[in-house]
Amino acid sequence: MSDLKQTFEDTVNYVQNAEGEIELSNELKLKMYALYKQASEGDVSGKKPGMMDFIARAKFMAWEELKGTSADDAMQTYINSVEELKNK
Repeated sequence: MSDLKQTFEDTVNYVQNAEGEIELSNELKLKMYALYKQASEGDVSGKKPGMMDFIARAKFMAWEELKGTSADDAMQTYINSVEELKNK
């Protein structure tokens, strides 16, 4: 496993277990979700959720904005974003 992938997985684990240590706005949660999905699954796939499914649609659209971003770039951006939050 590459160092970047290991660091990404460690960072994801930190975020999942950081109870109260990191405050995330809804906008930042969407950004982190999209980066995670792009890093782990690649470009968005599937049908865009309907207008009335607000949360699923917002997640889909956030992920869709990253279309074409490489997995390595998404991982690095995710890691950098969490580091910035930890330093605040």
